[in-house]
Parts: sequence; C-alpha cells; structure tokens
Amino acid sequence: MSHHYVVDGCKLVAVLLLWLGSSAGDKHAGRAHAAEHQEHTAHGPAGLEEVVLLIQSQRNTFHARHAAQRKVEILQQAAELGQGVPVVLLLHELSDYEGDWSILPALPHLSAFYGQSASWFFFIEEGTSVTLSALLQVLHRYQVQEEWFLGKPLYDNEASIIHHYAFSEDLGSFSYPDPAAGWALSTPLLQRLTERIQYKSLKSDFTIDLKHEIALYIWEEGNGQKLTAVPEFCTETRDNCATTFTSYLPNCGDPVSKRDVFVAVKTCQKFHSERVPVVKATWEKDAEFLEYYSDVTDASIPTISLGVPNTERGHCGKTFAILKRFLSKDVPKADWLLIVDDDTLISLPRLRQLLRCYDPKEVVILGERYGYSLLQSGYSYITGGGGMVLSRSAVSRLVSSGCGCYSDDAPDDMVLGRCFTSLGVPITHSPLFHQAQPYDYSEATQQAISFHKHWNIDPVVVYKHWLQDTQPRDEL
Repeated sequence: MSHHYVVDGCKLVAVLLLWLGSSAGDKHAGRAHAAEHQEHTAHGPAGLEEVVLLIQSQRNTFHARHAAQRKVEILQQAAELGQGVPVVLLLHELSDYEGDWSILPALPHLSAFYGQSASWFFFIEEGTSVTLSALLQVLHRYQVQEEWFLGKPLYDNEASIIHHYAFSEDLGSFSYPDPAAGWALSTPLLQRLTERIQYKSLKSDFTIDLKHEIALYIWEEGNGQKLTAVPEFCTETRDNCATTFTSYLPNCGDPVSKRDVFVAVKTCQKFHSERVPVVKATWEKDAEFLEYYSDVTDASIPTISLGVPNTERGHCGKTFAILKRFLSKDVPKADWLLIVDDDTLISLPRLRQLLRCYDPKEVVILGERYGYSLLQSGYSYITGGGGMVLSRSAVSRLVSSGCGCYSDDAPDDMVLGRCFTSLGVPITHSPLFHQAQPYDYSEATQQAISFHKHWNIDPVVVYKHWLQDTQPRDEL
C-alpha cells in the first residue's frame, strides 16, 4: 500500500473503527435508526450518517484493492471532519451476483438495508476523490423528501449507435451523469425505482452504456426524473469541487514488455485488401508478436488459416481456435493475449501501460464490459470489437473447462462471457476500450485504448488523432 494511505496511532484506530462500523454494523444500523432518521429529515438537512457512498468496485484484485484504499480515505476524512460517519460500500461486496455492476439489480438490496436510515445514495468510481464537507453542502440544497437525480451532465454530440440514436432530433434535451464525477439518488427516488424494478422489465436485454441507460430508466419516457446538474461534481480540479477524478489509465509502473503481449487479428479474405492495410499503417508496428487469422492463407500479409470457415455473424469457432493456438508451442509464449477485429484501432503502448496493473497469473479477462439479461441473473461479457484481453491463466482455465461454442457462427464475445460466468470468473471492465467510433461517445471520452469500425471515417486520421501518442515512449 502506498505511503499516501498510511495512517498511524490514534488516527489508524479511528479509521479501523469507522471501517468496521460501516461494514459489519451497517445492515443493523440501517433499521435501528429508521425512526431517528425520519424525525431528523423532518426538521433539518442530512448529515454524513445519512449518506451511503457506493464505490463502483470490481472483483479483480487490482480494482478491489484500489477501491478499498478509497474507502479508507473517505472514512479517515470523516473522522477528521467530525460531522458523522457515512456508510461506505464496495459494490462488488454487496452480493455474490456479478451483475450488480449494472446498478439496477443492486437497488433492492440498498433499499432494504439502508432505505430507512439514509437520505442519499452517492455513486462514485474507484478513482473519484470526494471532499465530504463540500458534498454535504451540495446535498443540503435539496429537500430529502423529494425525488432527486444529481450529477455532472454529459450530452451526445452526435446521434449515437450505442444509445440507439436516442434524442437524435434534439441531442441537448437529454443528459446523463458522468460516473467519474459521481452521481446521487435521493432515497424516495431509489425506493420508487426499486418498486418499479420488481414489476416492470427493461426494454432491452442488453446493458451497453450504463450511465446512459440508468438515466433513461430514471427518466421513464418523461414520467420520471431528469438529471439535475451539479457544478460541484467535477472531474477536473477547480474551486468548490465536491469531487474530482484523475484518470482511467492508472500509473502502476513501467509498461509491460512488448514480448508479454501476443496479438491475434481476426480477418477474412474479403477484407485482406481493405482493412488489413489500415492495421499495417497504424498500430501493427507496436506489436512484437502478431498474427492475422483468416479463412484462407495469404503469404503476402501473411495470414494463417485455422481450418474454420468464415461466418457472416459471430466468429466463435475462429476465436476458440485462436485460444488453443495461444497455448500451443506454435507461437511464442506470452503472458497476455489480445484478440481484435481487423477494423479495430488500438494503442498498444497504452494497453501495455494498463496491463502493468494486473497480475497475469490471475484469471483476467479485460475490455469493455457489456451485460445480457442482468436483471434476470444473466451474464457479462467483453465486447469483441473494442478488443478482448485475456491472461494466460484465463485462457488455460477456459480451454481446460470444456466450455465452448454451440456453433462456429455463435457470438464469440458472448460465449466467452457465458463461459467465464459459469466458471465464476469476473469480467473486468475498462472504459478505455470502445466498441464503437469516437463520435459515438460523449466529449468526456478524452482517453482511449481502442475504437472500432471504419464506416464513414478515415481510420488512419482517427488513429492519429485519438490513439497515437505524440511523445515517443521507451520501448521494452
């Protein structure tokens, strides 16, 4: 643990007591103080003891440790402030259900255990810093008996495929919260959402862009709440901020070596002359080990045929053949496998920087996380177009399990997600990976490791603008 998180003497004792009080005793305290809470909210603003902070943590070791450090920081700050103790929860510890990351499945739990004692539920990322005194000042502006949905608003700059082109006629009419800045629900709104979840299903089985879909669900086609903009919920540091955010690309030390990453590019004959030249003109030079897998052998590229015919839809058969080849002696041994499409644009230097944070001996599958049927105990998966990163341990675990494709044209990313879910392996999300093009995301997307699709753009220009580092890096 960094020295920034070390506390000593009485301060350490205080933090540990607050930690214990905000975990083991939270559920009991939630019901025990219900009457006191109701009396307080009738006469005055909420204190910190009436705030539940939910850190949107993940089960992967790196993320769990990072979130735990954030919790210690918050409780230490509360002890120093002396204005009450908030409940601080780690999302991945709420239940055994991995789909809690999509928030809606977690709301009934939050309502049942904290709905009678809390006035506010505040959701933050692992990297979101919170100034508790400023947060209280913000929350005091709003009547806790009313329904509130608070956040830093984001807007679509163009009609977006990942948002199903919603509000394309007036993009400025709808906003959704920037999760890096934090967002809040008042208890009356959370309780109403909980009741609605129990009797009304979602319009789509897929969870694609959580922040937008949460806002749509709360808005309820105009019958619910729109997001209320809070200027003190910030990402960049400035005066009077209650929250700030650093980066989704953490600095965990020197990037892993080029030789630690094996790159598999999925292609087919009809795209050999159209897409492969883009890869060669942009990011191929940053790869030490890279192979193109196609339905035919083409020595000019070169490509490798895995004996799996090309399919028009999913590419499960090809992907599982790649997994087995990665473990064979036919390719150099590497810690990490990256599987991308031939129209994926990616920054390998940034990927290698990110991978330094993870242990390749741990079973890790990393990328942009989507969900399928998460309100009905479904599963999560890494969407393929943005790139799927697997540790060698993850590939070995999957191949040895016997889980596989039900057909060669099954969706490979979803089958991988279903298999890892059945094995109890969490899907690790990074918002740096993108299934769509840059213009399908809000202006908050300043950092990226990947984008996907070439239609209606010049992919080389997009790569140079969004993904190519202007400063040379020391290559290992």
